[in-house]
Amino acid sequence: MREHAVVIAGGGPTGLMLAGELALAGIDVAVVERRAGADLIGARAGGLHARTVEVLDQRGIGDRFVAEGTRHPAVLFHSHLVPLDITDFPTRRNFTLGLFQSHIERILGEWVGELAVPIYRERDVTGFAQDDAGVDVELSDGRLRAQYLVGCDGGRSTVRKAAGIDFAGWDPTRSWLIAEAEMSGEPHWGFRQDDTGTFAIGKVEDSGRVRVVLTERQLGTDREPTLNDVSETLIAAYGTDFGIHNPVWISRFTDMTRQAVSYRRQRVLLAGDAAHVHPPMGGQGLNIGVQDAVNLGWKLAQVVKLTSPDSLLDSYQTERHPVAARVLRNTMAHVALNRTDARSKALSEVVSELLRMEEPRRRFAAMMSGLDLHYELGDGHPLLGRRMPDLDLVTASGPRRVFALLHQARPALLNLGEPGSFDITGWADRVQLLDAAYAGTWELPALGAVSAPSAVLVRPDGYVAWVGDRTRAGLEHTKDLRPIHFSQRTSTTDVRTFAQLYPTLRPGELLDGTQDPRFREAWAMARADSFQPAG
Repeated sequence: MREHAVVIAGGGPTGLMLAGELALAGIDVAVVERRAGADLIGARAGGLHARTVEVLDQRGIGDRFVAEGTRHPAVLFHSHLVPLDITDFPTRRNFTLGLFQSHIERILGEWVGELAVPIYRERDVTGFAQDDAGVDVELSDGRLRAQYLVGCDGGRSTVRKAAGIDFAGWDPTRSWLIAEAEMSGEPHWGFRQDDTGTFAIGKVEDSGRVRVVLTERQLGTDREPTLNDVSETLIAAYGTDFGIHNPVWISRFTDMTRQAVSYRRQRVLLAGDAAHVHPPMGGQGLNIGVQDAVNLGWKLAQVVKLTSPDSLLDSYQTERHPVAARVLRNTMAHVALNRTDARSKALSEVVSELLRMEEPRRRFAAMMSGLDLHYELGDGHPLLGRRMPDLDLVTASGPRRVFALLHQARPALLNLGEPGSFDITGWADRVQLLDAAYAGTWELPALGAVSAPSAVLVRPDGYVAWVGDRTRAGLEHTKDLRPIHFSQRTSTTDVRTFAQLYPTLRPGELLDGTQDPRFREAWAMARADSFQPAG
């Protein structure tokens, strides 16, 4: 029986991204994928939001996707008639990238291939049995052994079902047909609406085919849709089917909205559609799946390496579950706003009017693009828990971009104050230290300008785990094996942060000349939270 540290069920975008993250960290990871190759049949996701492109930039591969996609200056919340412009956002990627999932998977697959990740193709994960030391993963043609199993196997996830994790949410109320085919007649291009819903017909690039998206008059069944279903729906909406024939594929989606109650069951974890499903409005699903993978990857790597305790994995649910819950809420709102009865139309018009205002536009555009994401890492500087901007830094060795420091998925401590004022002896094998300067404005999407920090600790996923003020209180480093000492000036947040960074140390080893009870209370709270911001 072959063994790997981590086995990933599913080789879609989420599974591939997670495989790449773990491989960068030196973890023995393998992917199990039912398809023989990377080809996709049918329409899947059609683009990448700004934050996802940034995440790919953090690994040095963002340009590969941008080179093949089409840039769009806006995101959509509820209507194509109210695009939310993001070109004024403080990011290098102030656009939505139009790129079909088939291309996204191909590029991710090439990257994972460069990292030498094995992919077991034409196999299904059919079940598993876990014990205190690992997981026996049952395949359709054998078995693998792993320390951890991650289900990235879609909305009908075998891993989730076998783990007995509830998939709570709402059953479908509406359904849509989507197909790619040929038409002998000239169709009515673009969008149209009637009392049933919205319909769209568009050209497929570089072909003579068309793609249709049609609201069904009755909720579709589990039966696979046929060309006759598409023809009948076209006739009901347009009075003709435009001679549709020779379909390449036909599929159906609904507004079913569900989320796994837990993203973890001991040594089994879920990510992507295995953890959350929703209608595709707003193009959120693939994007939050990729970001699930980037959040989970560095944490799982640290646990496998025994750098951090197993409890670190609980922070994956703490941070990512609310993100998907918000997306589910937004897609449900989108469906409601696009109903065509008079009351729903009135509500949609009111929302449209609001979103044309500047402040709502900025708020909703930041949310839909993923640039406003904020993990609750405590009180303090506005950067704490938010994405680190990709700044152009000035260093002794020349200019450096922040995201270039994250290409190998290692955390970075940026000293933006007096050069040489930090000593990371004792943890230099895990964290890179860079003395740097930045003279520009620190600006965050939707929030605007923030005060310049004197130091920041950036996690491998690009989020800020700790922010130093101008006095660097709480970071009095020594050159012995105890990396950090705290003084009475140290904030409770700093104590909690570094307690989580160094779970094997005792409080007394970190307290410098004080036994202040608040330090011990903060330390205990950190252990209870099982949250680790960086590593």
